[in-house]
Amino acid sequence: MNNKANKVNMDTIAKKAGVSKTTVSRIINGNFEYVNEATKEKVLRIIKELNYKPNSLARSLKQMKSNVIGLILANMKTTFWSLVIEGVEKRCHANGYSLMICNSNNDPQLEREHIENLKMKQVDGIIINPMIENKPLFQELIDEKYPLVLINRRIDGMALDTVIIDNVRSSMLAVNHLRDLGRKSIALIAYTSQGISPREDRIEGYRRAMESNGVAADEMMIREVEEKPGTAKEAVKQLLMAPDRPDAILSSHVSMISEVIEAANELGLSIPNDVSHVGFDESVWSQHLASPLTTISQPSFEMGELAAEHMIDFIKHKEAFVPTTTLLQPELIVRSSCGNNLLNRA
Repeated sequence: MNNKANKVNMDTIAKKAGVSKTTVSRIINGNFEYVNEATKEKVLRIIKELNYKPNSLARSLKQMKSNVIGLILANMKTTFWSLVIEGVEKRCHANGYSLMICNSNNDPQLEREHIENLKMKQVDGIIINPMIENKPLFQELIDEKYPLVLINRRIDGMALDTVIIDNVRSSMLAVNHLRDLGRKSIALIAYTSQGISPREDRIEGYRRAMESNGVAADEMMIREVEEKPGTAKEAVKQLLMAPDRPDAILSSHVSMISEVIEAANELGLSIPNDVSHVGFDESVWSQHLASPLTTISQPSFEMGELAAEHMIDFIKHKEAFVPTTTLLQPELIVRSSCGNNLLNRA
């Protein structure tokens, strides 16, 4: 198999694509002036299929500048990510860069394919909301000094520039607020961590806050569920039907908020009279719920802008660029879903 791969050359590519060797050479060297888009895409696809990696391509990846930045996100369905994209796009546009956006859908293999495709298209760098499963690939990018900036998720032990939110503090803000209101039994609903740092940090912040309030974290009150519709709702119903039900619930992801509310409603319980509720991410509808929601607001637009600034700095000063971790601070927005006026429970 290796011998066959070694015999692949520009003539092979040209024959398979039905174009001239000159056309293949132009595409490999990033000279697209006389090549239409369909031909370019076809040749690039064949190069990838045949795993053709000539030295000239490697040189062009180092020397050519496309003024395009790739952005790979794991989930683009929420307002949070819409604002991140706006922030990245604003800063890129102000500096003469275009943006190419991909969605990995939390699939490590799809993420790897996006990275390879973006590199093949010669983007100048990639901003990514990464999957920990691809650490070996990220190490390869570090070794070749390829501009890479992590956004919203960190990967410990790797020299990667990272722009994230202080998720430990986020949970601590929520739990401390609930404790200040007299809530004693606080449940946390979280998606299974799977090495995803914001999820791990929000659980860690919950534990720290409980301990700082002189209460050992009850592991039965930490419910990790699969990231599927209905799983959070079922976990909340189980908690609320128990004899020692919690008097407060922290939803650690915006998509859980409606499920917590549905679970309480179906059991005939009131938010906040029977159970207090704090959610992650500020949305336009948070203040318009029947019981306006107390939320942890995250500086998503600012995070996008900073990630783009770091990327542009990386591109301009590749050899001298030193990776850093930028930690942005969340904000607690207090509304009535915590029942500020309720008496402390015994």
